Amino acid sequence: MSMTSSPPPVAARVIAIDGPAAAGKGTLARRLAHELGFRHLDTGMIYRAAARLLLAAGGDPDDGAAAERAARAMRIEDLGRADLRQETVGQAASRIAALEPVRAALLDFQRAFGRMQPGAVLDGRDIGTVVFPDAQAKLFVTASPEARARRRQEELRARGLASIFADVLEEMRQRDRRDRERAVAPLRPASDALLLDTTDMSADEVFAAALAYVNARL
Repeated sequence: MSMTSSPPPVAARVIAIDGPAAAGKGTLARRLAHELGFRHLDTGMIYRAAARLLLAAGGDPDDGAAAERAARAMRIEDLGRADLRQETVGQAASRIAALEPVRAALLDFQRAFGRMQPGAVLDGRDIGTVVFPDAQAKLFVTASPEARARRRQEELRARGLASIFADVLEEMRQRDRRDRERAVAPLRPASDALLLDTTDMSADEVFAAALAYVNARL
């Protein structure tokens, strides 16, 4: 499917949350879904699942044909694997996400999920701009690269993984660059999205602001 094709009408209530890595969008999406009784999909895990399948097969993340095959082989069961959070998988996921055949292969999956009742919260990089541009509520969650690198380092430390802050920050900046500059569905806020900069906000403050906005939109 072409990434420029028009999405089908939204049959259920959809909340689209976009933003760069470690900005807090996943935590926010889960809390909103729980509060509203909606389904939740971390769309980044779809790309991670496809990337893991690709790496397990010895494939190259820059090989478009191999990456597309992995994306089409991805099943819902693959999203529950514990190794999807590995940094190598995340870096590969960021690279294959820049490939149009991969994004097209996973587009229908995301749209089908979003149309399920009673509603859905999807977080990713292009939910409000490409996947569901007609979503009832759109948020773009961001933070400074330094704040996001600290959060990512804390996540790694919690999993017992040592890391150097400068390395984590550089990887974060590289990923941001790939996401912003890719030709297909680049990372950017939708024109009608609420912008939330979480650099100096607590998770509770972010949730309160987002919930007030979503309730007003729905």
